[in-house]
Amino acid sequence: MIKSNLHAACLAYVQERIDACQAAIQAAQESANSETKSSAGDKYETGRAMAQNERDRNAVQLQQARQLLGELQRINPELPCDAVRPGALVRTSMGVFYLGISAGKLTVEGQDYFAVSAAAPVAVALAGKRAGEEAVFNGRKIRVEAVE
Repeated sequence: MIKSNLHAACLAYVQERIDACQAAIQAAQESANSETKSSAGDKYETGRAMAQNERDRNAVQLQQARQLLGELQRINPELPCDAVRPGALVRTSMGVFYLGISAGKLTVEGQDYFAVSAAAPVAVALAGKRAGEEAVFNGRKIRVEAVE
């Protein structure tokens, strides 16, 4: 149940990013469209170039958010995990991690969790570990207490 709620929170996080990028792209497009050619042609061209740069930057961020969405869609939070891998909920001596995407700290049902990608350094250190095993991360031992 918790994994499903964490997965849903990650999906909501990505959807918010997608929506924000799309809104920013639309705003930049409207800004470029509203630029009127004046006698100072350079000002017009500069405004249009700035709007184009803004659109391009937001298009890159939108593509990244869509890639995150794709990563999440490949994870089935209903599958049980007995080792640390994408989709696992990992309780450790350092905190509780959900391996999905890097969404940072999420609070679900009153408890804090850290959503990290499988490529995050802590996830790499824990990869393949099972409950009761230890890993070293940043020179500190981390004990895996449970994997769900």
